[in-house]
Amino acid sequence: MAKIKVMINGIPGDMAATVLRHLILDDRFELIPASLTGPEIKTSRYEGNNRSIRLINKKNRNREIEKIIKQYDCFISADFTLPDAVNENAEFYCKKGLPFVMGTTGGDVQALKNEVKKSAISAILAPNMGKQIVGFQAMLEYAGREFPDLFKGYALEITESHQKNKADTSGTAKALVQYFKRLGVSFSPEQISKVRDPEVQKIRWGVPEQYLDGHAWHMIRLISEDKTVSFEFTIKVNGREMFAKGTLDAIFFLDEKVRQGVTGKIFTMIDVLKIKRPVHNSEP
Repeated sequence: MAKIKVMINGIPGDMAATVLRHLILDDRFELIPASLTGPEIKTSRYEGNNRSIRLINKKNRNREIEKIIKQYDCFISADFTLPDAVNENAEFYCKKGLPFVMGTTGGDVQALKNEVKKSAISAILAPNMGKQIVGFQAMLEYAGREFPDLFKGYALEITESHQKNKADTSGTAKALVQYFKRLGVSFSPEQISKVRDPEVQKIRWGVPEQYLDGHAWHMIRLISEDKTVSFEFTIKVNGREMFAKGTLDAIFFLDEKVRQGVTGKIFTMIDVLKIKRPVHNSEP
């Protein structure tokens, strides 16, 4: 089987660089040595993991992407750029006929979905690429569907902690709000508590120092009206490896859909999880 050609956009960002490290060790894929990047990046090349990646800024991307399409024909784009670029990038991929995996949180999700639906491509929208976390979310979704109002009257507390340069509220935390609302809890995404102070994360929460610049912790607590019952869920992810591995499986899934000729459809990581087959895990 021919290797799946992949362009990772958002290099030299930490998440994009982590996906790069895993992808080059996975024999399912061929890396395209170029990356769309933001205006804040002043260098023209990224050197790392024994690879030299040409960085393409917004000013030159239209011209350069045409060259890449001509050279590589069909490929998958994996996007890990900034939240405020989500919709603009999605529109660009749709216009250029480039199927993509969007791993960046933020933006207008409905507008993104509408853009893909009227396009000639399909895409995966996944604010969380961690397969085990997505599986946990699926269990909550099932509970909300089968047992609506199970936690009616309970108070909800959600605190999420990420590296200090993460500007937006956790997409995982926002998704959890929707699941618990279906279970009868009154709560809004604006009530989510964000922790971005490294000192607070290290001293109060106990985040290991080596992961202060790359972690995803979520603390969820449900409390009954009379305060006699509480349920607590804690998700602690140190580093970005879980999300990188999930990204590779998402790319593989989307490539299959491209080969089947599926267009105008948005998939999620739930769709990826439903595939009954062993997946390859890269070990950098």
